[in-house]
Amino acid sequence: MSESPAYKKSVLIVEDEQSIRDVLVELFDVEGNVVSSAELLPEALERLRTQRFDFVVTDLRLGGKRDGGLQVLALAGMLSPDAMVLVLTAFPDDSNRQASSRLGALHFLEKPVDLATIAQHAATVDVRSAFAPAGRA
Repeated sequence: MSESPAYKKSVLIVEDEQSIRDVLVELFDVEGNVVSSAELLPEALERLRTQRFDFVVTDLRLGGKRDGGLQVLALAGMLSPDAMVLVLTAFPDDSNRQASSRLGALHFLEKPVDLATIAQHAATVDVRSAFAPAGRA
């Protein structure tokens, strides 16, 4: 292992659908990671204000708020500027895709998303997942 065992990657999952949030948390709840989650925008913003993250996955619409995920993106860009941010949405459109890109989202993925795809994106920033746990590079 090349990284110090004391350093853990921090992951934030922002998703208002509990079943999806639970699956994503489980995907990243492996050795080497510290995973936080938030259901709604105020909770997500508080997490971003109190901790830096390496990897953020956010739903675009949170609790019916069309731009909730965009607000998460904006704050993540300011407070965790080195984080890779993935945006998930069941409502893809060009304006959301463009706004997400302008705010720093590297990937805009349409639900349902294959977990292996999310894990592959995470691996590019050395965030491990259940698909590639610690000890299996």
